[in-house]
Amino acid sequence: MSEQEEQSKTEIERNKIHNKKMQKIKAARNKLMATKTEEKGLIMVHTGPGKGKSSSGFGMIMRCIAHSIPCAVVQFIKGTWRTGERDFLEKRFPKECIFIVSGEGFTWETQDRERDIAAAKAGWKKAKELIRDPDIKFILLDEINIALRYDYLDIDEVVDFLLHEKPLMTHVVLTGRNAKDELIAAADLVTEMSLIKHPFRDGIKAQKGIEF
Repeated sequence: MSEQEEQSKTEIERNKIHNKKMQKIKAARNKLMATKTEEKGLIMVHTGPGKGKSSSGFGMIMRCIAHSIPCAVVQFIKGTWRTGERDFLEKRFPKECIFIVSGEGFTWETQDRERDIAAAKAGWKKAKELIRDPDIKFILLDEINIALRYDYLDIDEVVDFLLHEKPLMTHVVLTGRNAKDELIAAADLVTEMSLIKHPFRDGIKAQKGIEF
């Protein structure tokens, strides 16, 4: 048997082993999925020091629009920052996605705690209205974790509302680093973005399409 024929035979054997392995995995997966029959509106938290918390939330907003699921965004903290997501949704999908801006900018920019608290409370009031709305099925509360971190909002009141007043089939995503323990405990899904490297540390500023 030539070397080429030997390699071909070896490759055939590898494929057979691989196929058997994948068949076992598929069977196990099908068995697992057969037990997952329930549906419910989820409380989801995106937190951690790494990049991607808001980006992931807005990605889910795009999915909702693609599936004709009515959705909304309430953006805390980033009020004066014209993000690409905000411009895109306001200009292209104003009917499909309600976009509310409650913050007046990052806390170090406003330098006025009372104004920050008032803005956060106004945003939360609107968020509750949207969550209660039976026609809206997905709400992104962007950077609300920052407002909670600085105690601009009462964490107990927010958690109690999400657990007891959120409609059963409504999804809510809450983003921002330093999510409080009470929120993490109440959530159905929690994702922590870890930071390995970031160009900001090397003197590279935030850039369009990457950071905003």
